[in-house]
Amino acid sequence: YMGIYIVKIRMSSLQMVNAQADQVKKIQALAININAGKGLQEVLKTNLGPKGTIKMLVGGAGQIKLTKDGNVLLSEMQIQHPTACMIARAATAQDDIVGDGTTSIVLFIGEMLKRAENYLIEGTHPRTLADGIEKAKAKTIEFLEKIKINKEVTRELLVNMAHNSLLTKLPPASAAMLEQIVVDAVLAIQQKSGEPIDLHMVEIMHMRHKLSTDTKLVKGLVLDHGGRHPDMPKKLERCYILTCNVSLEYEKTEVNSGFFWKDAEGREKLIKSERAFTDEKVMKILDLKRKVCKEEKDQPKKNFVVINQKGIDPLSLDMLAKEGIIGLRRAKRRNMERLILACGGNAVNSVDDLTESDLGYAELVYEEELGDEKYTFVEGVKQLKSCTILIKGPNDHSIAQIKDAVRDGLRAVKNTIDDKAVVVGGGAFEIAASQELKQYMDTLSGKIKLGVELFADSLLIIPRTLAENSGFDSQECLLKAMQETKEKKIPFGIDVDTGEPLGADARAIYDNLCVKRNFLSIAPALTQQLLQIDEIIRAGKQMAPDKLADQTFVHSKHSPHNDIY
Repeated sequence: YMGIYIVKIRMSSLQMVNAQADQVKKIQALAININAGKGLQEVLKTNLGPKGTIKMLVGGAGQIKLTKDGNVLLSEMQIQHPTACMIARAATAQDDIVGDGTTSIVLFIGEMLKRAENYLIEGTHPRTLADGIEKAKAKTIEFLEKIKINKEVTRELLVNMAHNSLLTKLPPASAAMLEQIVVDAVLAIQQKSGEPIDLHMVEIMHMRHKLSTDTKLVKGLVLDHGGRHPDMPKKLERCYILTCNVSLEYEKTEVNSGFFWKDAEGREKLIKSERAFTDEKVMKILDLKRKVCKEEKDQPKKNFVVINQKGIDPLSLDMLAKEGIIGLRRAKRRNMERLILACGGNAVNSVDDLTESDLGYAELVYEEELGDEKYTFVEGVKQLKSCTILIKGPNDHSIAQIKDAVRDGLRAVKNTIDDKAVVVGGGAFEIAASQELKQYMDTLSGKIKLGVELFADSLLIIPRTLAENSGFDSQECLLKAMQETKEKKIPFGIDVDTGEPLGADARAIYDNLCVKRNFLSIAPALTQQLLQIDEIIRAGKQMAPDKLADQTFVHSKHSPHNDIY
């Protein structure tokens, strides 16, 4: 029986690209990716290390930002090239995870792609290089665990790590001033029970005022608003602090509603009952204040502060002011959490059944005015589990530069406490790892050696760039450091002040272990992916409709070709 039927097939064997699409294949696609890596490397190369230069970013409205932080540059720059965007995202992911190493990742990826280009021109297959890079990555991470230095976490070590981190972002004088502040802030919020350190409990506040050298650590909190009543006191000592999330203002109903009355007397009753609802809540707060702040003979006077996450209306503010209470409204939610950790007490959502145990305590609460802005300082707190770094500076770009550096410094200190180990810095680890990989190559056979050699040579971009940015001959400095490492069997980096080989361990120049571990994981993985891309298609707006890809054919049931349909 010969049956005739209709089959519908997808023409997968045909390559149908939108007429508006751009298509790049094989060696051209690799060339595009390699050039993107090299271009991004050239942009960030001069920023690496304590002697790196500064970039000035200018916004569309004329805003100015001065920085040498790789993460800030990659976040603020408008990068349009898709491959360069991928590298930038990988580098900023490193900063999100561990807080440092952004510039190093970009340089390392760019150098691996640059060296891969030479091998590809000679006919080496990208897959061979990718396999070699994978082997080299595993060996280098293994070497990292072997060379790491286990350290007892002391204040001296933490100050040193903070100094090394800040020095790559700020001038030496500013780094020396901030290192103690950063360490004190992290130690203040460190929990004795061994819980993870939450850096969100360090509030970073700024005031456009005085000089950057006036930046200080406030062992308490700084709130960026003040009292909203002219008769409220500006400074109080020995304060009970009520942290609440209670509406102390007249609120409209959530549904549409209205009040109707027959005469003026009825209207007055409705208004009074509305007001009485709010006044009753305020009176409960005042009753608690009178109870805990009783004046006793031979005892210093105690005071009361209300910090509310919701609103306080003018009449309620007036009632608080008459009792000598500082009342702050519309406090940020994050500050409410910090207040509980710093001052003690409980965050209450109702004023019913308030007790003294719900209150926090601070020795001093005072208000500072700066132009139209008000700042409230809460100092001398009962339990210091939250603190504030108050950054001061004469202009916005210097404040932003210090703020970015402080964030990196905090992460460096936290990472050291978590890792309980460090790695030699100044390019010493990269030189030692490169030499270890060269020895590892002798145990391998075949073309896979080329990928390992590429990885080993690319690691040297870090010490080479450090020497170059310090104004020295990069080849001479690198060769000297490599010779010292080989002869003395201990890692030597590059001294950015003299250009001579530097025993990084002897000078206590260290990097965070977790930063190096992520650096060695993220960069090679992305490089392998980029090397294996053999086609780039950028499609136009209108993709090919289905009817172009779907065709209808009539075939005999016994067609010799029906097995392919």
